[in-house]
Amino acid sequence: MRTLRTIAEAREALPREGIGLVPTMGALHAGHVALFAAARRENGVVVASIFVNPAQFGEGEDFERYPRDEEADAAAAEAAGVDVLFVPATEEMYPPGFDTWVKVKGASAELEGDARPGHFRGVATVCLKLFNIVRPDRAYFGQKDAQQAAVVERLVADLDLDLEIRVVPTVREEDGLAVSSRNAYLSAEEREAAAALPKALRAGEEAQGRGADPLEAARAVLGAESRLEPEYVELAKLDGRVYLLAAARAGRTRLIDNIVLEGDPL
Repeated sequence: MRTLRTIAEAREALPREGIGLVPTMGALHAGHVALFAAARRENGVVVASIFVNPAQFGEGEDFERYPRDEEADAAAAEAAGVDVLFVPATEEMYPPGFDTWVKVKGASAELEGDARPGHFRGVATVCLKLFNIVRPDRAYFGQKDAQQAAVVERLVADLDLDLEIRVVPTVREEDGLAVSSRNAYLSAEEREAAAALPKALRAGEEAQGRGADPLEAARAVLGAESRLEPEYVELAKLDGRVYLLAAARAGRTRLIDNIVLEGDPL
């Protein structure tokens, strides 16, 4: 596996076709491994980017404490079949004088867009830069961040970018909690409480199946866990599917999750 750190290196070293890109912020886990596996099946070359993007963190968020361990990430990526790591510095992606930002209006509205103002502007901008640098045929995102995937799909469609977006099902722990880099922040008690988030989504799915209100069912389950602070439980149509989405805080840690209620499952 080769590690590239500059845009010039990437443009010189990478082929013109046959690339699958997995954009990450590092702290690699089983969810990322599933993305790498999907990319490996469909592409001749798998590129993973590791870039903790300051533009998608708001004031008071966890940019400074976000887990960083490049050596461990490199070992995990190589074991998963990644061919190239692209690990740029912040100054490489946002050089002095950088002043161009991408805003995807409709897909960025509400839900995470309301909870994290400016977040999707940072996501859309860095993804567009990565797409222009790596020039992938396909890029891979996880279902856990369904709204983010919808933002990127809209970006690709509206700007006529020549690549496909692949969304890979959420990878979960044994108790149903979605695998996330931020799970490492949770204390034992918070980790136990966090299991109520997927439990609430399953309750909503079951309610939908019997003709009851999925929002009422999910909110009831989430509200019954006093150690969690719910932020939202909502329905949204994304990429042609109807999702039940939820966000909650366990202590200082913010968790998001979702489940498909209508449309083809991922």
